[in-house]
Amino acid sequence: MSVTSRVLVVIGTRPEAIKLGPVIRALRTEPDAFDTSLCVTGQHREMLEPILRLFGLVPDHDLHLMTPNQTLAGLTSHLITSTSAVVEAERPDWVVVQGDTTTALGASLAAFYKGVRIAHVEAGLRTSDKRNPFPEEANRRMVDLLSDLHFAPTERARRNLVSEGADPSGVHVTGNTVIDALQHVVSLPYDVSSGPLAGINFEQRIVLVTAHRRESFGRGLAAICQALRELVDQLDDIQVVYPVHLNPNVRDPVHERLGGHPRISLIPPLDYASLIQLMRRSAIVLTDSGGIQEEAPSLGIPVLVMRATTERPEAVEAGCARIVGTDPTRIVTEARRLLEDAEAYRRMARVANPFGDGRASERIVGVLRTLIRGASPARSNQFTFPLPTSLSEARS
Repeated sequence: MSVTSRVLVVIGTRPEAIKLGPVIRALRTEPDAFDTSLCVTGQHREMLEPILRLFGLVPDHDLHLMTPNQTLAGLTSHLITSTSAVVEAERPDWVVVQGDTTTALGASLAAFYKGVRIAHVEAGLRTSDKRNPFPEEANRRMVDLLSDLHFAPTERARRNLVSEGADPSGVHVTGNTVIDALQHVVSLPYDVSSGPLAGINFEQRIVLVTAHRRESFGRGLAAICQALRELVDQLDDIQVVYPVHLNPNVRDPVHERLGGHPRISLIPPLDYASLIQLMRRSAIVLTDSGGIQEEAPSLGIPVLVMRATTERPEAVEAGCARIVGTDPTRIVTEARRLLEDAEAYRRMARVANPFGDGRASERIVGVLRTLIRGASPARSNQFTFPLPTSLSEARS
């Protein structure tokens, strides 16, 4: 007789939807094993819905929790209360959360209070500085502490968890599900001559910029803007393309400092498919995003990380990313090195992706399937993730 496990997946932000979309799709291919429900908290409203459509996901619960100028404390308390009601209604065997968001923390606390087991996708990432990035580093540590099952994207993440006291039998190295999502999106048809990329001048080398993290607000973001202006003024064959986050703490200072420059395109936030298509046509990426540090290596794009530290040191150690912080001089120097030195560029662009092979969701579902059948899953300790040729050559 088949056994069905009730699984509640909770998503609040665009990155969570990107990374959990493939997991939900994989769970729903096995309806005899999993009764899967999706709860959307609405932490990112406008940016979340296109991702749900991309993966064909319709929420079973939509909490609409975000309000203007909401504090972290207010959001967290609302999340705990509202997701507790969903957990009570669904009575799941597992609550699945992803990453380091306030949604992941709130849903994990709600599940923990209700005695429901928690599975954490992308577990074990660390910067070793609980305030950087803020509040994400603290969020992910607390979610890992509450979780019963840890899906670590890399061997380093697994070691972090075990060294902190996680039960090794509950830690599984799967690769990162963002690579599953990336491969799905790259396989879809896309017309660059229409839609949000239609106005981009691809005759020039594209420098893709994303910067929106809370710790960069104020002086850090001002320094990044200064670096971008210096870079375009020094190199006349590049076009900076910056999809600007909707948060007024990002949008207002960026438009004030960079608006009107003929070779700096400030565009609205892109849907995920358009962002990937822009990334694959870019020369380099300057970012403070965690996800892009994982995605760009699959496309053979060097990444300069505009943060003081990263919870994804595997990219830096592999050589496909470099931390440059927010110092304008360093940003400009490192960007020019890549744009002017073909050998330096080649060394970063041709590194194997350390984050995944596109089968992470399959491994995650396999572990859960084994558990509901009452067996102990074989622990996945380490995988080697070669750079997929089809993606690395997709830029041409």
